[in-house]
Amino acid sequence: MCGSTERPLLLWEIKVSSLSIVCGISKTTSPGKFLHLESFWVFLGNIIRPKQATEVKLGGCGILGVGIWLAVTQGNFATLSSSFPSLSAANLLIVTGTFVMIIGFVGCIGAIKENKGLLLSFFIMLLIIFLLELTIVILFFVYTDKIDKYAQQDLKKGLHLYGTDGNIGLTNAWSIIQTDFRCCGVSNYTDWFEVYNTTRVPDSCCLEFSENCGLHSPGTWWKAPCYETVKIWLQENLLAVGIFALCTALVQILGLTFAMTMYCQVVKADTYCA
Repeated sequence: MCGSTERPLLLWEIKVSSLSIVCGISKTTSPGKFLHLESFWVFLGNIIRPKQATEVKLGGCGILGVGIWLAVTQGNFATLSSSFPSLSAANLLIVTGTFVMIIGFVGCIGAIKENKGLLLSFFIMLLIIFLLELTIVILFFVYTDKIDKYAQQDLKKGLHLYGTDGNIGLTNAWSIIQTDFRCCGVSNYTDWFEVYNTTRVPDSCCLEFSENCGLHSPGTWWKAPCYETVKIWLQENLLAVGIFALCTALVQILGLTFAMTMYCQVVKADTYCA
């Protein structure tokens, strides 16, 4: 605050309950009061009001908790890659939950305390995440063919870890995928022949599940390749994925805008008070 120093300033009276914004001019409003308005906008951009800030951090805690539970009870659940064994659903949830908690905490405290350092840190973290996401999307579309080829080769290598000690996550993931998508192997059910060194597939490949049904004739197995089946499923749900991505990007852009707006107002207030 700047003591008794005052100047004309635009005052926005925000009525959250009625979702209306009334604009007026106050002749006796100090810059410090104006910053409370900007605090509201940073809260909004970060899906934050005092109550919602707690919800954001609790959301991060929830994601982190689910990740830890999966890691403890299911091993590296949903790990299909032999080259990147750490790229599992459990680890992804743990990392995501931790980042959500940290970013939500920094944005919340920065807005409440009107702290330039925290606001700038919040802006930089959001910007880095946004640029990384944008870079990954661009690289994915540029190198789609190479990624397809590499992914299939890596998944076939991962088949050799199926059912082995310490790979319960990979085993469970393949069993779930083959059962739910009614497919077998990466590019063909014969992919499993190299794993077992015989004409055999996992029981999850069977049209009708029974003990050791993978030893029966190929006529009792799913014939569809899992890689193409899952890829087609993703393409069919591309609209939902696109909408989710656009909404995520919009929230991040709003967060960046509100954080930088408040940061600039804090700087201006400090300059005015000096």
